[in-house]
Amino acid sequence: MDMTRPLRIGILAGHKDGFENWELMVFDRIVADPRFKLVTLLVHPSAFGNRKTSSLFALGARLEGKFLARQPAYTPKHFDAGRQRVDYLEAINGRDTADGSVASALLKRLDLDLVIRTTPEGLSDDAIRTLPFGEWAFNFSDQRSEHVDWFSYGSIIANAPTTELVLYAKRGGETPIAEIATSSFNIKFSAARNAAFVRERGVTLLMRELARLADTRKLGSSVARLGPTSAPSSGDLIRYAGALSGYLSAKTLKALKTKLRFGSSIWTLYTGRGRIDDFDPTQAIEIPPTKGDIKADPFLFQHDGECYLFYEAYADGDRKAHIAVGRFNGDKVERIGVALDRPHHLSYPFVFREGDDIFMMPETHQSGRLEIWRCTEFPLKWELYSTALEGQSAADSILMRYDGKWWLFTNLSDHHAYEDHCSELYIFEVDGPELKRVVPHKRNPVVIGSTVARNAGRIFERDGKIYRPSQRNAYGIYGYGLNIMEIEELTLDDYKERCIRTIKPDFKTGLLGCHHFDAAGGRYIMDARLSI
Repeated sequence: MDMTRPLRIGILAGHKDGFENWELMVFDRIVADPRFKLVTLLVHPSAFGNRKTSSLFALGARLEGKFLARQPAYTPKHFDAGRQRVDYLEAINGRDTADGSVASALLKRLDLDLVIRTTPEGLSDDAIRTLPFGEWAFNFSDQRSEHVDWFSYGSIIANAPTTELVLYAKRGGETPIAEIATSSFNIKFSAARNAAFVRERGVTLLMRELARLADTRKLGSSVARLGPTSAPSSGDLIRYAGALSGYLSAKTLKALKTKLRFGSSIWTLYTGRGRIDDFDPTQAIEIPPTKGDIKADPFLFQHDGECYLFYEAYADGDRKAHIAVGRFNGDKVERIGVALDRPHHLSYPFVFREGDDIFMMPETHQSGRLEIWRCTEFPLKWELYSTALEGQSAADSILMRYDGKWWLFTNLSDHHAYEDHCSELYIFEVDGPELKRVVPHKRNPVVIGSTVARNAGRIFERDGKIYRPSQRNAYGIYGYGLNIMEIEELTLDDYKERCIRTIKPDFKTGLLGCHHFDAAGGRYIMDARLSI
């Protein structure tokens, strides 16, 4: 097999224009990448089969999409519909080719490697067997009729912790459906908004897996587990409407509180003795917030024999936060003052030492770049030292040295309509705090999914093992839980990690979530979201 030849891709759709944003994003990225060639758009003669839904459901879904999931139109930069080849499967030589031999002959003649299906109905087994890598599809493409998309209604009705995205390949005949990749995403309040968000994330997942296929020319062998594809019942829709009404009422009340400048999310801190591989949060001691000093994203730093606490600080009703610092006296924290304040929001003050210098890399995503600050007078005076990722929205970034190299872990948001820092983990090899050399990982984003992707504190090396705290965002709650991930492989070509522990917000009463961990000098610190 010629490993240098671009993958020849066909798209199976129900029409030749009027595409959704996520479809246009896929077309655009395939055309822009020299590893791929978008050979043809295949138009299916009966793309939705006999799937029927009630007119009332169709009307409700259309209104929900208009008011709760409206997106700006995506304008392709590379894909030109007017110049793209289109093949109508029902019109070749006047013969029906959707389930006949002529479709197989067409695919062979076009020399396609795979077809990406965006509709519920796909190619016949005979046609799929002509494709070396089969027919690819997302599970959300299976859950729709011509007028209604019901993907994610079931997750919300069942109060599931997440919505599952599955990218799979059919190979034809008796060959099992192959799982290419899966991801889990925190559920939005609206099925229409949830589906639109997952589709946008799916674009990133698809392009990563296409790149992997271009490099390896191999498909995985695991069997895909696909859920039910039937539309929700009338009873399901009534329950869904009730839940959506309740959420919208609560959201209206929250917006009113925000306008009146109170009602911010309240976080508290817990501290105890232990390390990342043995801490027990049930034994932790609370460091409670005050109305004028709510603390989150805590980082510990040992300096001159004392333990300091750097944290995101804000008062109830504030629109942005700054970085404050305190010093431990026993298990209590004495506030010292403001370490860093900017015109934009600051959080996640990752503080570290390199040589004789002390650095801070706070979250500055609203500035559109990554920033590292150097301490000129500990702990309150800092100067801007370096920047990177200009024009990008980076959150919760961590630097670590491993195997003689510096690695940057950060959460970027690859998006058009739905910015989200919880779903994609990117890794770069860098030259240290200078950030003059930033080399992206071959498989970026190396992790996709809101239950594991977002960083939740410093990365630790203990007894030859590397541990990465990550957020578990689920049940519609940002910062619902905390994972301890063990990194099993880290090179510029490969990344592998596994979850070895999850801390849920049940280790103390009255908690809604917990989403950050750090440790130093035998002490650990966590934050937790109060349910009040």
